[in-house]
Amino acid sequence: MTEVEDEIITLPVDERYHTAIESYKKAYKESLEQPETFWSREAGIIDWFKKWDKVLDDSNPPFFRWFVNGKLNASYNAVDRHVLGGKRNKVAYIWVAENGDEKIVSYDGLYYRVNNFAKALLDMGIKRGDRIILYMPMILEAPVAMLAAARIGATFSFVFAGFGASALAERINDSQATLVVTADGSFRAGKIVKLKEIVDEALTMSSTVKTVVVVKRTGIDAPMQEGRDVWWDDVIGHGSNYVKPEEMDANDPLYILYTSGTTGKPKGVVHSTGGYSVWIANTLKWAFNPGDDDRWWCAADIGWVTGHSYIVFAPLFLGLTSILYEGAITYPAPDRLWEIIEKYRVNMLYTSPTAIRTLMRYGTKYPKMHDLSTLKVLGTVGEPINPAAWKWYFENIGDSKTPIIDTYWQTETGGFVISPSNGLGLPPLKPGSATFPVPGIDPTILDESGKEVKTGQKGFLVFKKPWPGMFMTLNNDPERYKEVYFKKYGMYYTGDYAVNDHDGYFWLLGRADEVLKVSGHRLGTIEIEDALISSNEVAESAVFGRPHEVKGDAIIAFVVLKEGEGGDGDIVSKLRNHVRETLGPIYTPDEIHIVGALPKTRSGKIMRRVVRAVFLNQVPGDISTLENSASVDEIKSAIELVKRETSL
Repeated sequence: MTEVEDEIITLPVDERYHTAIESYKKAYKESLEQPETFWSREAGIIDWFKKWDKVLDDSNPPFFRWFVNGKLNASYNAVDRHVLGGKRNKVAYIWVAENGDEKIVSYDGLYYRVNNFAKALLDMGIKRGDRIILYMPMILEAPVAMLAAARIGATFSFVFAGFGASALAERINDSQATLVVTADGSFRAGKIVKLKEIVDEALTMSSTVKTVVVVKRTGIDAPMQEGRDVWWDDVIGHGSNYVKPEEMDANDPLYILYTSGTTGKPKGVVHSTGGYSVWIANTLKWAFNPGDDDRWWCAADIGWVTGHSYIVFAPLFLGLTSILYEGAITYPAPDRLWEIIEKYRVNMLYTSPTAIRTLMRYGTKYPKMHDLSTLKVLGTVGEPINPAAWKWYFENIGDSKTPIIDTYWQTETGGFVISPSNGLGLPPLKPGSATFPVPGIDPTILDESGKEVKTGQKGFLVFKKPWPGMFMTLNNDPERYKEVYFKKYGMYYTGDYAVNDHDGYFWLLGRADEVLKVSGHRLGTIEIEDALISSNEVAESAVFGRPHEVKGDAIIAFVVLKEGEGGDGDIVSKLRNHVRETLGPIYTPDEIHIVGALPKTRSGKIMRRVVRAVFLNQVPGDISTLENSASVDEIKSAIELVKRETSL
């Protein structure tokens, strides 16, 4: 085995889960061997206006089509059926502003808002098949706009409200959107981001947009262009409207979400209405098994696929009550997350490993200030979680008894693809492993030549069969769809490294392009980052390679220490020795730099390319999504300090 297995710690959660694992195995086996029977049954998790003629059309791979000729509407499944089915007065969202203000909206209240904005869209000339852009903060109007678009059959593209004008313009142009919905501004860490001004700048680089709808959120002055810009409150009016949901084909697009990847222009991932809806509703049920009275909090941003799938559509399809939080998780204090959990009696928390590591930095005093006993299930999303962060989360937030649902998936997969299945039969959990594939996913790990690797060997993660939630194509670029995802192996290539251990557990090792070549060895950056974080001193780390004329790559690491650590001697030597002892000499960083913060996106992901660019004195590219741009200056200062010290 590789060094991954050496870190395995099996933590049984509850013996009753282990006996239920047989139900997972039965469901999984049926999903692969009898997919027609399996998905005909599981598709009943949502309502259909007309049943499909065929579960899967695989006659034109890789353009697979699910639930052929089935008719449905995502907005109807999110609101109408609950209003009609006895959940009219149930809370859909508890919205919490950064300053602590709150709004509570029932399913009936959401239904009212969605219908009114759907009518406004129709009045503004938006019709079935049109494209609209949503560039919005974490406010209630965001899911309302998504559902209103789905109701009338317009395809929306939600652009994360941390992107700058150029990135926004690029997405407007590729989607050929005719309408943009935004806000005057948004609150973030006590500051106001002027969203409307960014939209105005983006529209100087675009020509298709005819109308801009603006929500009054911050109250700041926002430039309004006569004949183009209108206020949200003015277009929805004050009456009550009803808009009949369009009967959409299962393979009509629901939304386009742009994912930039590592290079090249953003890729417009197109998700279907039918297969996607079936997939996300089932995967949320399988993985977390939420009860009707549970309060669900996906602490992500709606602008990313996590928010699309597990803040908006899946929780509403299942009729859940969700928390919708506007601000930063450490503002105004590092206990913000724990405060919200205590106040609103949250039962299920789904957040990112980066967020967990950020909060780890402040120790256990903040979670101990709050009653977290309502938590029944914890989850992680966005990147592989290192064992040290997993155990901290399990012990200090879950009180060593709450299962952690470590989910692996991508924008392209629509929803979870590898994850513990709390709703089908939870296996013993291994810190750092996403465990097993969900029903319908048939993974394998291949080497460069396309041969399956041996147990314990690192390789490329590939899915052998299509699944309902997979994206249909790339907007305006079907050739790129085939080239990027299917050409390499003739089946779906994730672009990620993985290892399968002797128990069949999957361990995700990050992007295959985030690999260092050191003296003929291919080393994953995430393995070195995990080793650094497994020390007692480090909260966060970013590792990358610097070109080296002899070795190929020299290993460079930037680390953030936990609060109160670093005062006991040569911390850099101590960390180098720790990596050497944990992984071996070849993995030992050539340089380790201590900084107070690493550049992150507002969704919590460390921007390693920015760290590397600053270190190599290159232009770091678009940093408009950074949560704290001051961290870039700190990295520059750390580099300059080393240069001064070595020149003495």
